[in-house]
Amino acid sequence: GGEVKSLRAAKADLSDSFARIEENEISLYNMNIANYAQASYMNLEPKRIRRLLLHRPQIQRLKDKISQRGLTLIPLKAYFNERGIAKLEIALAKGKKFYDHREDIKRRETDLQMRKALKNRNNR
Repeated sequence: GGEVKSLRAAKADLSDSFARIEENEISLYNMNIANYAQASYMNLEPKRIRRLLLHRPQIQRLKDKISQRGLTLIPLKAYFNERGIAKLEIALAKGKKFYDHREDIKRRETDLQMRKALKNRNNR
């Protein structure tokens, strides 16, 4: 329907999205698929929870890895296969450590200060 047409028009955002395994099903959270403009009444919520279809052994393998190592499932890319079916590539990822977050914040602050200094210098 409208979601697939929005995906074809590249109106999807994978940033901030992740997947969870609940009761032997994988659900995708926070993937934003914009409403299709030409769809009439069937527009769904853009950030709704979406169920991913995988085989049971694949789900069990991912479930084992996540529970042992504290990993998270994240989507890498959305694409269409040769038959035109929408697919989502997911990967196991490890979260950032606390000091990594501090480094990112420090880097952002220094970039902001440099941009402000350049802007003030150019306005003189």
